[in-house]
Amino acid sequence: MTTANPRPDAPASPTEPAPGPAPALDRRGLVGGIGAYTLWGLLPLYFPLMAPAGAVEIIAHRIVWSLAFCALLLAVTRGWRPFLTVLRSGRTLALLTAAALLLAVNWLVFVYGILTDHVVDAALGYYINPIVVVTLAVLVLHERLRPAQWVALGFGAAAVVVIAVGYGRVPWIALTLASSFGAYGLLKNRVGRTVTAIPGLAAETLVLTPLAVGYLVWLHAAGLGAFGAHGTAHTLALVGSGIVTAVPLVLFNTAARRLPLSLVGLLQYIAPTLQLVIGVAVLHEHMPAARWWGFGLVWVALVLLAVDGARQGHVDRLARRAATADAAERAGGGAGAGSPA
Repeated sequence: MTTANPRPDAPASPTEPAPGPAPALDRRGLVGGIGAYTLWGLLPLYFPLMAPAGAVEIIAHRIVWSLAFCALLLAVTRGWRPFLTVLRSGRTLALLTAAALLLAVNWLVFVYGILTDHVVDAALGYYINPIVVVTLAVLVLHERLRPAQWVALGFGAAAVVVIAVGYGRVPWIALTLASSFGAYGLLKNRVGRTVTAIPGLAAETLVLTPLAVGYLVWLHAAGLGAFGAHGTAHTLALVGSGIVTAVPLVLFNTAARRLPLSLVGLLQYIAPTLQLVIGVAVLHEHMPAARWWGFGLVWVALVLLAVDGARQGHVDRLARRAATADAAERAGGGAGAGSPA
């Protein structure tokens, strides 16, 4: 993921660099980010259209039709070269294969949660995903956390305990979604920024397609397949799963390349917020007090992470500005000493 590059500051003097005007917010990037997270947030209204197909069958179709739609996009955008480059790199393909397996788990649990009236649990999973990412940074990357991040982790853990005790069960759907997507993001980070959205998704779905096609062939041979058996609208909904998978990813890729990472991080909460509203207001899922308390603790943790991230970003900008000023001062002093009298 890349962020928008700010306009270089032009120093007013060697010793006191004055920051230039802040770059205008990229409207295309903002529309892309809002569009991507809005479409992801509305998915709980789409997947029930595929019933009576089960979660595994829906995911198998999602994989196959996503690959087909990605192939179409690669043809239109002439993106076959980066896609083939991904396939030729053993390390990249291995990482994307592992990422694809995690993505399949995430998709399967998400669809299962929607079909079994656990949309609120799915929303909780994507709310706590940033907390899981911080945890992975400690456990896998051995990063050192700042005090505010440790406090946020504590609130996140407390939220899970409160929900588990008060609701009578561990929110495994939320935890699985958060952990699988967090690990998926970690692997994608290891791949690097050279693999863009559509070639990456095409490679991931290509890896999964043999399993998906094999399952669909077996399902139809056993007379259990839903494809084509429940009318044109149902068939189009299954085919459309590829479009609703790839289009938000294209929009997100636009946002990630044009907007500051901090803004993209804030936009990500559109999706779970819409899912929570759909689960409570549209699907009327039960929300006991323990759930609300748990969500409240998660929101406190997210506020702590956001405030700490903004503060650290400000500190980093001041440090870069000071380093630029110091370099300019040294350059100015050197030029003065070496110039003719």
